Amino acid sequence: MHQLHHSGKDLYPLEQYEICVKGHLAPHWSQWFEGFTIALKDNGETRLSGPVVDQAALYGLLIKVRDLGLPLVSVKPTQTQQPKNSDKGESL
Repeated sequence: MHQLHHSGKDLYPLEQYEICVKGHLAPHWSQWFEGFTIALKDNGETRLSGPVVDQAALYGLLIKVRDLGLPLVSVKPTQTQQPKNSDKGESL
């Protein structure tokens, strides 16, 4: 299983993603989707949102969507989350 949280040692920002699927998911699915936030939309879709450490982790989430048989509506990056230690003047 891919870990979607970064350690304090990471210097690279985490990419935030939104994954929209058709149908509504119950809130308890958040844990299975690596702690992603689940928001139910009025149009019958569910928006999953949260940080992804890399493309492999993103593909892992998409495989879970596929395994549930949920029709995929969209996948898009939303913003980048800066690591907490990025303001300490550390360079690469």
